[in-house]
Amino acid sequence: MLALSALVFALSWWLGLYLLARDPRKAVLVLAATGLTSFALVVALDAVRVVSASATLSRVEIYLVAVPGIAWFAVLLELSRPRDTWRSRAGEVGLVAGVAAVAFLGATMVGDVDGPLRLGHWVMFAAVSLPSVGAMIHAVVRRSQPGQVIGFVIVATLFFALGNAILVIPLGLVPSWLALASTGFDVALLGVAVAIGDAFDEGHALRKDMLRSFVGTTVVAVLFGGQLLIGLAVTGQSTTLAVLLFTSLGIAIAINVLADPLAGLLDRVAFSRSPDLRADRATLRGTEAALPLRSAGPLDGMDEDTFVRVTRRALGHYGDLSKLVASPLTALPVIDERLSRRGAPDQPLERANELRALLAERIAALKPRDGGDFGTTEQWRHYNALYFPYVVGVRAYAQNATAAGLDPPARQAWQWLVTEVPQRSLHNWQNAAARVIATDLRSNLVAAH
Repeated sequence: MLALSALVFALSWWLGLYLLARDPRKAVLVLAATGLTSFALVVALDAVRVVSASATLSRVEIYLVAVPGIAWFAVLLELSRPRDTWRSRAGEVGLVAGVAAVAFLGATMVGDVDGPLRLGHWVMFAAVSLPSVGAMIHAVVRRSQPGQVIGFVIVATLFFALGNAILVIPLGLVPSWLALASTGFDVALLGVAVAIGDAFDEGHALRKDMLRSFVGTTVVAVLFGGQLLIGLAVTGQSTTLAVLLFTSLGIAIAINVLADPLAGLLDRVAFSRSPDLRADRATLRGTEAALPLRSAGPLDGMDEDTFVRVTRRALGHYGDLSKLVASPLTALPVIDERLSRRGAPDQPLERANELRALLAERIAALKPRDGGDFGTTEQWRHYNALYFPYVVGVRAYAQNATAAGLDPPARQAWQWLVTEVPQRSLHNWQNAAARVIATDLRSNLVAAH
């Protein structure tokens, strides 16, 4: 049983960290990572509780078992949001807070995870499962995700709602191995669904990148966890070895999955006086990590809406060369022509730099021809919405952002955005401008074929 718990822990811990490492700025990835890693902690805590027979761990676990379900409900709400639209999350935050309050109320009523089945268990089950099913239905009706993701979401949500094994396991209503194994399968569905949705949203390939991460995790999990499982089998179960098993697995997997961010942290410490060296190493690491996300022939058969979406993503990643490396737009025929004219080698970084230059030219083409550097009339909207936030780096809505260090036109743009342009409006203008640029790039692509 301890070996099965270690397996499910490793799977869910890896998936959670993998999603977080993809982009810690994306709400859906952070929420999914929260659900998966908290589930891993529940599995580990439950295994240690059984070995140690600790009443304290039982009282802690009853609250922790509610967190994965709350997080998955939040993920479903996020998946139901239309892509490339700006909308306040206040309503969703309120719903998640309400579900959390009811779930924790049920946990308080129960007191601990031990049986028998009580009213508080039903309150927790209903608080987590019913809203999750409702959010799943909403996501399906909205169809804001590709069909493959919707299929995974439906299956995973129904498994979660009907089984809710993290709540059932300690009660002994079904065999623990069956509940744990089925929940491990459900965890895999949840993680894969979110990963596929994010890859589709970014225009990335996923299989090679995820396979590489999974293989690396399997190796370190076997090396670190296998030794302790042998020790447990030889000496018998003990609380110390059980804790050491899960902490060793957790640390080893985290180091493997988060190798790039950890390397960046070490660079900041070791090369604190060499910012150029740190930047070059970060670019090389980002490029290496992005290469498995590239597809062979990514533009083949791409419809207009998808082309607009990947163009919008490329514009949003204008300042991040490692993100541009994985963009499908690096396969544009015009990139080949530009590289050939410069006599530059056909390498990923060269393609990413050429794509950035191409996007800069298309953004510049949106500028009104009245001779000024900044304006606030309607004809300036598309240019302002892309040039100042992405090319110049004006962060008007960031917390504690100021106009310090900006040149006069950028300073004017910052003041205008802060005082006169709601964030929703800027987002809509950026989407409209991205569609204009995408139409131009696509027309060239069609002409090339």
